[in-house]
Amino acid sequence: MSLVDPHGGRDLRPLLLTGEALAAEKTKAATLPKLTVSSREKGDIVMLGIGGFTPLDGFMTHADWQGVCDGMKTASGLFWPIPITLSADTAFVDTIRTGREIALIDPDDGQPLATMLVTEKYAINKAHECATIFRTTDAEHPGVAMVMAQPDVNLAGPIKVLSTGGFAEAYPALFMTPGETRALFESLGWKSIAAFQTRNPMHRSHEYLAKTAIEVCDGLLVHSLLGALKPGDIPAAVRTKAIAVLAEHYFVQKTVVQAGYPLDMRYAGPREALLHAVFRQNYGCSHLIVGRDHAGVGKYYGPFDAHHVFDHVPKGTLQIRPLKMDVTFWCYRCGGMASGRTCPHGDDDRLQVSGTQLRKWMSEGQPVPAEFSRPEVVAVLREHYADVDAAKGRVAQAAGPSAG
Repeated sequence: MSLVDPHGGRDLRPLLLTGEALAAEKTKAATLPKLTVSSREKGDIVMLGIGGFTPLDGFMTHADWQGVCDGMKTASGLFWPIPITLSADTAFVDTIRTGREIALIDPDDGQPLATMLVTEKYAINKAHECATIFRTTDAEHPGVAMVMAQPDVNLAGPIKVLSTGGFAEAYPALFMTPGETRALFESLGWKSIAAFQTRNPMHRSHEYLAKTAIEVCDGLLVHSLLGALKPGDIPAAVRTKAIAVLAEHYFVQKTVVQAGYPLDMRYAGPREALLHAVFRQNYGCSHLIVGRDHAGVGKYYGPFDAHHVFDHVPKGTLQIRPLKMDVTFWCYRCGGMASGRTCPHGDDDRLQVSGTQLRKWMSEGQPVPAEFSRPEVVAVLREHYADVDAAKGRVAQAAGPSAG
């Protein structure tokens, strides 16, 4: 038995150039019309570069966009749950002919991320994309807001990727390509690997999910999002430090690998859960832990919609399989961690802590129950919140007394 195949075939398809080809393409990029991409598009480019979006070769056509929105399939019939598109304003698009190459520029440092052969220019119905992908057109949904703010025209075409966008340098021990995780899993002798998606620190409930997965798999990939989040979320550096101390003190050694990936959150709920499955298969994972309200935000999705969506994926489409997990918590009557499937008791016996409550405890210096979070994790988070509060204090002091 070997690792699962990459999505859509037997080989990864990283688009990142190396060696002489990279040097030559960088030289050419300097001569091309330049388009600065968004943060979300940057993450997509880096994923295309490292093979995370295998087997895509670039940004989608109108037929691909339509097929993905309406049926989760590209024009060629490839299963894909979320459009991977590039947008530009009309003024720029009017200067570019199809068949022309352009340079895609990193919004953070102004350097070329990729070159692209423009094969198509097209407009989309943004509301239709939002309704099909996010199941809402409410402007308060962060994914809807992102799509509606896109420029008016999409550009399609294959790309050649020139860099990892600074992620490898910012997270040298954490940023791993699918080729690297696959090689690591093989060196550890793992064949079945569960991926744990996270944009938050891991508390006792997450630990319980992770250990449940390790009971049925050879190992666990804790895969942290390194791209943009919504305000108030824990930064990647803090989150990964907290996860590292948890793994060190509470997991059997060589059962957990921690890594990061470069995407922004889309908050697309069930559709994003499927995207997580697709690219975790590319990373070599055989299973994806799908928890309550996976990749959700607010109350736009049912708590287990991301579970149900996998029931509608055609058989044979994905090799990776979901591990559908119920909400987990500490039950005082059970005397341990439990889930809605295993605990017969009511809410009064369960410790379930919201992010808002945790932040309140942290900001006020109140104790955090050991049944909710390990003390080593709490220590890391207290240091972070103390830094945040200190920074707010400095800003307030610099602003001086308010007028009025």
